Amino acid sequence: MRLIARLLTFFYRLLYHSFAFAYDAVAAVVSFGQWIDWTRTTLPYVQGACVLEIGHGPGHLQSILNEATGTPQASSGLFVAGLDESAQMGRITRRRLVRAGIGSPRLARSLAQAIPFQADAFDTVVSTFPSIFIFQMDTLAEVHRVLRTGGRFIVLPAAWPKNPLLRWLYRLIGESPADSLDIMQEKWSQLYASAGFTCRTEIIDLRSSIILLIIASK
Repeated sequence: MRLIARLLTFFYRLLYHSFAFAYDAVAAVVSFGQWIDWTRTTLPYVQGACVLEIGHGPGHLQSILNEATGTPQASSGLFVAGLDESAQMGRITRRRLVRAGIGSPRLARSLAQAIPFQADAFDTVVSTFPSIFIFQMDTLAEVHRVLRTGGRFIVLPAAWPKNPLLRWLYRLIGESPADSLDIMQEKWSQLYASAGFTCRTEIIDLRSSIILLIIASK
């Protein structure tokens, strides 16, 4: 099991960097085409006028936010910014947003442990399917710093398709929701509390999948 986990970690790193061009195709396959729909489940929880996405990946949520509310340049829309440490993902996202009519995407290349924005800058910080960085106290301290008082940190850490084959595969790699949900909810609540957040978890039971959401308030 540990060998499988190490191999998956190595594979994910390649997919996020050298093979970033294949990310969308792989994500679509492993989620049975539900990946972007899973990402959309964060939208009802977004609050305020200024939103930062950390770990924006290939830019789907960036595009969705702008499509839903107008471009960041529009006076009636959100101020939307994205952060990612992968140069490859930054290029993919920039191309996606420019094609969608966002002339000057607000994208920054940086680690989440050193967010290059001033304190109290955002009403919402959101991250979907983040890697291990999201568990690090340096990351949580930075998110806490850039959020305004009353701001919200939304994390979508995991989703599980109800497809029988995928349920079997997820159990094989130790990601069965039946075994993980209670443990993950307790772990996240304790972690966020130690970083100064008030935290709640929500389970979204869709027709085809189960989604775990973490909503933390400053």
